[in-house]
Amino acid sequence: MKRVIQDVFQFYFQGFKNMTLGRNLWMIILLKLAILYLVLKLFFFPDLLKSNFKTDEQRSNHVIEQLTK
Repeated sequence: MKRVIQDVFQFYFQGFKNMTLGRNLWMIILLKLAILYLVLKLFFFPDLLKSNFKTDEQRSNHVIEQLTK
């Protein structure tokens, strides 16, 4: 089992190491994912608990109320 895992790891490691065009494509994909995550996080998922409640106790009480409804 250990040998199989090592063989699979070496297969992928050598494949990614020998890439030329693929490496650039992976960088573009990772960059696009990072930008997409940042845009979604900033504009579509604001921190409503922090903006609507001043203390941690108020935030936790609100969450408990919402979960137990």
